[in-house]
Amino acid sequence: MTSDEETRIDRLERHVAELERAQETLSEIVTRQRDEIDRLSRRVARLMEREAEREAEAGSVVLGDERPPHW
Repeated sequence: MTSDEETRIDRLERHVAELERAQETLSEIVTRQRDEIDRLSRRVARLMEREAEREAEAGSVVLGDERPPHW
């Protein structure tokens, strides 16, 4: 094998290693974001339930998709 081929192989191996590290990093980021989205979704659901209970106690109708009057 010539030194040019070895250099090319070394470059390719370094590039593959960099891509693998980038993929691992992105995978970790996506996992953290998924966990955060799940946590926030649960919090929003609890808040929606509390608000619905409050409005029901006050005797008002819950219209979750209605735009506020200032829109």
